[in-house]
Amino acid sequence: MSRLTEVAVTANAKRPRLVTGGDHALPPGSAPDIATEAPDVDRLPDVAGYKVGPEMAPTPPVLTGVFGDGILDRMLHAGMARFTAGISPAALGLAYTDWWTHLAMAPAKQAELVQSAWSQSLRLALAAAQGPGAPPCIRPQHRDKRFDDPAWRRRPFDIMVQSFLLTQQWWQEATTGIWGVSRHHEAVASFVARQLLDVFSPSNYLAGNPLLLRETVEQGGANIYNGWLNALEDAARRISGRGPVGTEAFRPGSELAVTPGKVVYRNDLIELIQYSPTTEKVYREPLLIVPAWIMKYYILDLSPENSLIRYLVSQGHTVFVISWKNPGSEERDLGMDDYRRLGVMAALTAVNAILPDRRVHAVGYCLGGTLLSIAAAAMSRDGDERLKSVTLLAAQTDFTDAGELMLFIDESQLAYLEDIMWAQGYLDTNQMAGAFQLLRSNDLIWSRMVHDYYFGQRRDQSDLMAWNADATRMPYRMHSEYLRRLFLNNDLAQGRYEVEGRPVALTDITVPIFALGTAKDHVAPWRSVYKIVLLTDTDVTFLLTSGGHNAGIVTPPGHPRRIYQFVRLGFEDAYLDPDRWRETAPVHKGSWWPQWQAWLADHSGAEVAPPPLGRAAAGYPVLDDAPGRYVHQS
Repeated sequence: MSRLTEVAVTANAKRPRLVTGGDHALPPGSAPDIATEAPDVDRLPDVAGYKVGPEMAPTPPVLTGVFGDGILDRMLHAGMARFTAGISPAALGLAYTDWWTHLAMAPAKQAELVQSAWSQSLRLALAAAQGPGAPPCIRPQHRDKRFDDPAWRRRPFDIMVQSFLLTQQWWQEATTGIWGVSRHHEAVASFVARQLLDVFSPSNYLAGNPLLLRETVEQGGANIYNGWLNALEDAARRISGRGPVGTEAFRPGSELAVTPGKVVYRNDLIELIQYSPTTEKVYREPLLIVPAWIMKYYILDLSPENSLIRYLVSQGHTVFVISWKNPGSEERDLGMDDYRRLGVMAALTAVNAILPDRRVHAVGYCLGGTLLSIAAAAMSRDGDERLKSVTLLAAQTDFTDAGELMLFIDESQLAYLEDIMWAQGYLDTNQMAGAFQLLRSNDLIWSRMVHDYYFGQRRDQSDLMAWNADATRMPYRMHSEYLRRLFLNNDLAQGRYEVEGRPVALTDITVPIFALGTAKDHVAPWRSVYKIVLLTDTDVTFLLTSGGHNAGIVTPPGHPRRIYQFVRLGFEDAYLDPDRWRETAPVHKGSWWPQWQAWLADHSGAEVAPPPLGRAAAGYPVLDDAPGRYVHQS
């Protein structure tokens, strides 16, 4: 039996069979996907009273040059993107047209909004009339920390905060719950309204921020001057291509990514690093880590105390990791399958040559985990049994509930984004960072602006912050395929994703799976990661840890305030939905690293003598010291 996301099942029901392509037959009564069939010209509508048949099908004129190839349109969109932060004006226009049109035809909703505005005005007036110290008529949401300081509860700042929060609440009501508006357009309209309102938060202005006013008075305005100098320095660094202030103290190969190892393989897309053993015995099965290529691999090898790779080596594992090349315009035509072949499969071939006759624990993080699941499914389909287990860290395989990133995923936005990448050959680091910053604008934009430019202070850099600033580019073809085939069309979960001309099915994976989600993940929401339980026909051990997409992964033993939940879901067990899973899974304090290491040990064979680094006789000599060359590419 299998797990199926689209079928509602009870907690006591066995999981239904998922048919996802390949050699599987369609279930009785199902219909083929007509969207992929060629249109029947016999069914074309009559035009001006004449039937349009096969012999009369209109042939569009063939144009050449910039007009016929659509080059002019693409150049226009790429140029516009410089002023729209990569956001499609057409996508926003469609969302707001959908919202406004339906709101205009909803008099009951309009009356409700008028009543709400009047009620909120009365609440604010009563709060103001009660005098200082009165209970507020509205409080910030629990994740909004902007107004926590007691200074915000003094007049007139408490009234300013309550007015702002009531306005936010009203616009949330105005952009949601309108009958007929598509779910996607409603989310876009609500998100954009929230972003625009955040611009006018009293915390962002000198006159409205009591903490900032106090600091300015105490320093005689020196903080504003220092903030101006900070702004000039940041602008100069952006123009010159240098990283943020303080990142010079965190350099790969010096302070970060210093776990001893060697580069044992290199091609045009990856370097493969093998790490030096530190124990007298090692587990027989090696680990191959496939990190995301949206950032540098050394998030898994930060400073020594925060290095997951160093921890694994110290526990007796032979660790290999892929270091991806930072692509430029010359790599524009590399696609998802190139990343599979030149990345996962080439690295696996190298590991098997260096350590022959040993199955491999494969580990994928974020995009790397999605790619690994594709490769594992194709290997299982083709009878390739080189994998011992699969670990997916914050990696999605079903993208129907991929969180707020889906706000930027629709046909209009992808067409616009593809034109940007077409002009450059890649998606630039700044264009990617802008979308992620918008998802957490209070933390990543406004609070930083106030802290650095109004208070005139600098935050101390950390290894994780320095890594986050060391971003990479995305090749045009690969990123287009990734967004369309996975995010937009969800081909992998629905059995349409093809590898070497044939669809792959996650149900073909037979090795045990360890899947990890992070509770505050805004990139790969944990409930989306959890769907691997429904999509596979094997034992899945799911672990949920506190923290976000990156900080939740970098959780070494001894990290304060970390907790995790951990349950093994056997293939024959009844399905448990994610919320019930969270309610029933036991809570453990501490890092999840030891729990995963114990799982790897349970799925490994006897310990053996450590292997040498590389194997020149098999064509894999030592090339360089870790962390190699590709990690230094900017």
